[in-house]
Amino acid sequence: MSAVWLVTGAAGMLGRDVLARLAGEDVTAVAADRAALDIADPGAVRAGFREHRPAVVVNCAAWTAVDDAETQEDAALRVNGTGPGVLAAACHEHGAVLLQVSTDYVFAGDDGKPYAEDAPTGPRSAYGRTKLAGEQAVLRALPDTGYVVRTAWLYGAGGGNFVRTMIKLESVKDTLDVVNDQRGQPTWTVDLADRLVRLGQAALTGAAPAGVYHATSGGETTWFGLSREVFRLLGADPARVRPTTSDSFVRPAPRPAFSVLGHERWAAAGIEPIRDWRAALEEAFPELLAAERS
Repeated sequence: MSAVWLVTGAAGMLGRDVLARLAGEDVTAVAADRAALDIADPGAVRAGFREHRPAVVVNCAAWTAVDDAETQEDAALRVNGTGPGVLAAACHEHGAVLLQVSTDYVFAGDDGKPYAEDAPTGPRSAYGRTKLAGEQAVLRALPDTGYVVRTAWLYGAGGGNFVRTMIKLESVKDTLDVVNDQRGQPTWTVDLADRLVRLGQAALTGAAPAGVYHATSGGETTWFGLSREVFRLLGADPARVRPTTSDSFVRPAPRPAFSVLGHERWAAAGIEPIRDWRAALEEAFPELLAAERS
């Protein structure tokens, strides 16, 4: 009998790509969106585990409204902190592996070199604090079968994101001012989904040590640099994108100025890190363009 993989947050951009990736494997994938499973409800989670008996849980469910979390931290904490803890408890009871998707926002974002997996955390936003709470709950409950996979700057065809926004704005704006003082690693959800599935497979065979992994693309850029690359791929003049600073776009939650993550831990699992962000974006672009213009 094939292993059962439970994917929470299955209706989201990442959840859809995880399910698409699992479709090519000899597994039974159970898709659980927010309506199907409230991950912070212990009774609902226990019932779901009794019904499906998953071997691997990929938790893509999250409160991702970064600014709203500043005024609704308790609500964000329920999804990002309490929910992973409830899933971890169920995984512990059933002997399942848990892959918890987390974020660069757990770091202060003021370093000048890539953050290693074991670098000290120091979130500066409510969103970052709630995601760190989820990480801690998973690692505490599942020291041998809990995996925290931090990512950042996600884009994909299955939801709203910065790249799709730039595609849309190119057709309606003569020029765009985009911040050039925040550095990170644009990451395609298809690439992240692949690493999550491969990590889960390695976990089941004992080939991947539990703990923290960073799953972002190689290389680095700014939002300005990413925007210019999108314009180039559209055949538009990249000079129409003009650099500005974060001070021009003040928002409730502080954004990390430096979100570049290191990827050294993948070697321990025998899995190569994600490719350079430019190569991924070029491959993803036709699908992104079709999704935005459909």
